[in-house]
Amino acid sequence: MKEICFIGFDTSNYTTSAAVVDGEDRVIANLKQPLTVSQGEHGLRQSDAVFQHVKNLPDLSARLAPYLEGREVLAVGVSERPRDRDGSYMPCFLAGLAAANAAAAVSGLPLYRFSHQSGHLSAAMVSSRRFDLYDRPFYAYHVSGGTTELLAAEPTENGFATEIVGGTRDLNAGQVIDRIGVSLGVPFPAGPGLEQLALGYTGKIPHRKPAVRDGFVNLSGLENLANDLYQKTNDPKQVAAFVFAHLSEAIVTMTAQVFEKYGPRDLLCAGGVMSSTILRRAISERFAASFAEPALSADNAVGIAALAARAYKRDGGKETP
Repeated sequence: MKEICFIGFDTSNYTTSAAVVDGEDRVIANLKQPLTVSQGEHGLRQSDAVFQHVKNLPDLSARLAPYLEGREVLAVGVSERPRDRDGSYMPCFLAGLAAANAAAAVSGLPLYRFSHQSGHLSAAMVSSRRFDLYDRPFYAYHVSGGTTELLAAEPTENGFATEIVGGTRDLNAGQVIDRIGVSLGVPFPAGPGLEQLALGYTGKIPHRKPAVRDGFVNLSGLENLANDLYQKTNDPKQVAAFVFAHLSEAIVTMTAQVFEKYGPRDLLCAGGVMSSTILRRAISERFAASFAEPALSADNAVGIAALAARAYKRDGGKETP
C-alpha cells in the first residue's frame, strides 16, 4: 500500500512555497523560492510579486515531483488570502491558487483553501508538535513583515477564527527591521542579517521603554531612535542590538498585558520575525511558549498542507467551497 500524503501551496509577498506532509503530519518536503528584491529596496509591488510567483511555480512543482513518487496524494491545500476575515485580499495569492487549482483538477483531487495566517499557525503546531492546539483555544503571535498581531485563536473547519487582542498600531516589526537593516546596508529581507549584527555586539545596550498600552504597541518611533543612535555612534552592531532589545521588551510587555486582561492561555509563536533567537529567548524567559523551528517560522506551505490533511480526514475528501 502506498503511503498517503497531502500537498500545500503558498505564494506570499516574499516567497513561493510548496510542501508535502504525510498522514502523520511529518514533513516530507518544504520547498521555497524567495522572491528577488533589488538592493536598497524595502519590498515588492504586488504586480512584481505575482510575476515572480508565476515564474517560480513551474520549477517548484518540478522539484516537488520526486517527493511524490511511491506516494498517494489525497488532497491539495492552498493559501488564498492573508487573514481569516472579510475583505482580506492580496493579488500575490492568486498565483498559488491558480497552481493549486490546476494540480487538483488534473489529478481529480479535492482542493482546500485557507488563509496565509492560518498556514503560519498550523506550521508552528507541526514544528512544535503541539497538535492539541488544533482542538482548543490558544494565543498566537503572528509577527512578520506584513503582520504584528497577538491573536486569540480558536480552531474552525477552515483554519482558525482569530481576534486581535494585541499587536502594533502602526508599523509592523518586520517592516521596522527591514527599514533599519537596509539603511545599515543589510540585504532585504534584513531580519537574519540584522540579528547577526546584534549577536556580535558585546557592549551595554541603550534602553528606551517601548510604548505599550492594553497589549498594543507603537513601533514607528523605533526607526527614528535607531537612526539617531547610528548617527551618534556609527556602530551598526549596537544599533542592531538596540532594535532587537526594544522589540523583545515590547513583545514581552504586550504578552503580559494580554494575559492580565484576558487570562492566560497556551502561547504559540509564528511568523518570520519569530525565528529570531533573541526574541525567542526573551519570550521563553517569561512565558511557556511554543515556537516553530526557523524553517517553519518564515513563510512556508507546510502548515497549509497539514490543514488540508485535517480537512480531508474530517470530511472524507469533500472539497470546500
